[in-house]
Formats: sequence, C-alpha cells, structure tokens
Amino acid sequence: MHRRLETLIVLLLALAARSAVGAEPRATGAEPGARPDFQFALLKYAGGNWNPRPHGLTRLAWEVRKRTSIAVDLEVAAADPESDSLFDYPILVWQGDAAFAPLSAAAILNLRQHLMMGGTLLVDVADGVVGGPFHSAVSRELQRILPDMAQGRLPFEHVLYKSFFLIDRHGGRVPSQPFLEGISVEGRLAVLVSTNDLAGAMSKDDFGQWEYDVGLGGDATREMTFRLGVNIVMYALCLDYKDDQVHVSYILRRRR
Repeated sequence: MHRRLETLIVLLLALAARSAVGAEPRATGAEPGARPDFQFALLKYAGGNWNPRPHGLTRLAWEVRKRTSIAVDLEVAAADPESDSLFDYPILVWQGDAAFAPLSAAAILNLRQHLMMGGTLLVDVADGVVGGPFHSAVSRELQRILPDMAQGRLPFEHVLYKSFFLIDRHGGRVPSQPFLEGISVEGRLAVLVSTNDLAGAMSKDDFGQWEYDVGLGGDATREMTFRLGVNIVMYALCLDYKDDQVHVSYILRRRR
C-alpha cells in the first residue's frame, strides 16, 4: 500500500512541477481560479481512430466535477505516448474502433513506465466488439507494454465497485461483456478494459442531445456508466482507501 502511494505521489509531483514552469493556471477546477487536480488525456496513436467519441470524456469530466470534490479540467488533452508529456496525466484513456499499427518502442517504454510509476490506463472499446479490430490491436500492445502481467476478469468484490458509488453493473452503449478486465501492478489495478463503449453512452452533442442510442436501458444505463466512470477516477486517484474497515458503516448507510 505504502509503495503504491509513493509511486502515485511521484507521478503527481511530476505533474505539479511541469505545471509550475511557465504555465498559467487553468481556471476549470471546483472553485474559480483553482488549478485542476487532474485532466483526462486521450492516447493519440497513428492509424485507426484514436478519438471516436470526442464528447464522451468531456461529459464525464463535468459529472466528476458535479458529483465529487475533485477539481477536474473539462478540456480533454491528447497525449502522445512517445513524448514525456505523457507523464503529465495520471489517467490515460485509450479509445478506438479500428485496427492500428504497432506502437513504437519509445511509446511502449513510456507507457510501461507510466503504469509502473502509478498511472492508470482505461481502454474503452468504442465499437463494442469483443475480439474486434481495435480490441485485438490494443490487446496485442498491452502484451508488449506489460509482457509479464496477465490480463484477467475483475472480480465483483474489487474495491473499484465501491470507490465512490456502490455499483453492480457496467453501463456502456452496448452490453458486450457483463464484466471488466484489468491488469494489476503490485496489487494496484493499473489497466482497466471495457468493451462496452463507455464514452458512447456518455456523449452529448453541442445542443445537449445524447449522440448514441443505448437501447432499452435508457437513462438507467447512462447513469450506471457515469457512476462507473466516477468510480474509476476515484480509484485511480485514491487507490483502495475505501477497502479499509473504517468505511464499512458509511458504505452500508449509502446502500439503503
């Protein structure tokens, strides 16, 4: 636990140091003039479609700001995996709906270091196809990034499902899989994979209309998607503090 906290602190200190050098504060936090606690970053890669849901993460950022005390930047960054700027972002999101070429050796090394230092990577399969072109390509790259670490189904008792909301479903535009998959680094969930197109269920256009149909689940599906997104952010930034016994009574009260 202490080592995981130390690695996350290293990553956040790097972000703070970089922001302090010649950078104007972005007044998009919980209070006017406040620096954001973090900013979502989409992983930019060659080939395929690295930004298939341009409004999804923006909407999630707004919900995180509204529902929690986290000061989140509403602007979504584009993170080049070959650049050191990758380490500015504790949470990376890898989206796509098509196959893409293998990443460069420099990108693989940076992503490996990011995850080993305490960063979190969320893979969101936009086409919702298990074993489809994007899912297969990203699985191939994850094996290169963390070659000695297996990807497996996330157990329902994992603290991610209670890091903020108590949830037992996974939302998304399509119900491709009733579970999440992940890769753990020293007991910390570093990579999370959803094949249900989470961003598709959260996307609104410039006129405030939902961009994609989510089927019979409707608003309940979208709400569950937002709750899962908030939980992912809380887990990535706070680790597994909610697994402590001191929080049990509070969780039970919220369940009612």
